[in-house]
Amino acid sequence: MPDHDGHTLAALLPGVGGLLTGGGGPHLDLPRAERYVVVLVDGMGRRLLDDHESLAPHLSRMERSDVLTCAVPSTTATSLTSLGTGLAPGSHGILGYTFRSPEGVVMNALSWANGGVPEQLQPRPTAFQALAAAGIEVTSVGPARFERSGLTRAGLRGPRFVPVRDEEDIDLRTDLVAQAARTDGPSLTYVYERSLDHVGHGQGCRSAAWRRQLSWVDELVEALAESLEPGTALVVTADHGMVDVPHERFILAEDEAGLLADVDDLAGEPRLRQVYTARPEDVARRWRATLSDRAVVLTAGEALDAGLLGDWDPAMRPRLGDVLALMRQDHAVMTRRMPQELGLVGMHGSLTADEMLIPLRHEIVGSR
Repeated sequence: MPDHDGHTLAALLPGVGGLLTGGGGPHLDLPRAERYVVVLVDGMGRRLLDDHESLAPHLSRMERSDVLTCAVPSTTATSLTSLGTGLAPGSHGILGYTFRSPEGVVMNALSWANGGVPEQLQPRPTAFQALAAAGIEVTSVGPARFERSGLTRAGLRGPRFVPVRDEEDIDLRTDLVAQAARTDGPSLTYVYERSLDHVGHGQGCRSAAWRRQLSWVDELVEALAESLEPGTALVVTADHGMVDVPHERFILAEDEAGLLADVDDLAGEPRLRQVYTARPEDVARRWRATLSDRAVVLTAGEALDAGLLGDWDPAMRPRLGDVLALMRQDHAVMTRRMPQELGLVGMHGSLTADEMLIPLRHEIVGSR
């Protein structure tokens, strides 16, 4: 379960802000510094990192801070918006990889297809904006294509954006980050790295390719540490973990008798499927009977009462599925409506520890 009282990813930037300004907030056992570089590695779950420490010697040497979880669903769009806004999903409203937009159509929060105006869909000020308003110099160093993406505008707006045009060039990335972090006053530089998640989805998070990519990520973090000015706090975290789902664990919704009866829309991700229906009790009963011990099936009301989404804004209710299927172990509900998902190996979205636990590592550069 996410600990929305202070130990989720949403607490990270407010915590750094409190350290920079001398204010209160969830400091998450991080060191005090005048300059922070926060690196988010997409898909680098805490358990995966712990299991492969020999492949990531620099990350393994870094100090460990408080235990963190990501938000629910444990997926990139939701987690990055929680990081960027400092809010739980129930407040910021980016409720999954796909979910119903306020216009009543299923939108994709990564491509922003059917998403409308980002600043209207997520109008609350971001944590980045709050830091800038407090006099902190805030910069984001990320893939060039994300500079004006819908997700950036919705949940990560506020920093000066420094585009990375060759993500495989470690020297280029470290130079850009070092320049951004070389400030006269207090600053926060945010760095997003996505390659590990991409390899995990395509080849699995237990594959040789994933292990090689983790070593590359560790090399990037080490290069950043070497390039930053002494006294800078380097913080590394993630947005979610991952599990490999073998094809024999795929549950194809169209092939299960009655599973799509009374269902208007399917959204979410294979590991946390959101079901939209005018008959939630009936649909939940059928999904429970069909999925049995392979999933926890909740109505939206049950999920909100359990606190899965944190502080809840009732205006978000049309966005959330009326029934949620949270998959256990390594099962997934697939659908021919989303054929691109049928080629996935690594997946995330549900509440297993492999998906929910994320690392929080830090060091003061030059202190060793």
